[in-house]
Amino acid sequence: MTSPWWVYMVRSRSGKLYTGISTDPDRRFREHCGEGGRGAKFFRGDPADAIVYREMAKNRSEASQREAAIKKLRRSAKDSLISDQNAAFPQA
Repeated sequence: MTSPWWVYMVRSRSGKLYTGISTDPDRRFREHCGEGGRGAKFFRGDPADAIVYREMAKNRSEASQREAAIKKLRRSAKDSLISDQNAAFPQA
């Protein structure tokens, strides 16, 4: 069985949102924070702060399509996705 793909959003320290895909969002977040030196250029001047959104996809193609759709959204729509997920799955 293959690992599921995830679409995720990471908030930077200044509050900007980065959207990406991965089979392991937690590992990818650590990379964005500088572990292993493989983080996105997006975070070089504005470090990653927290994963704020995750959405599972069936495969890489579906994840890539959803990533592209999320990237096209206005900031207010992205904030709604984040708050809707937080309401459905509150943090302990």
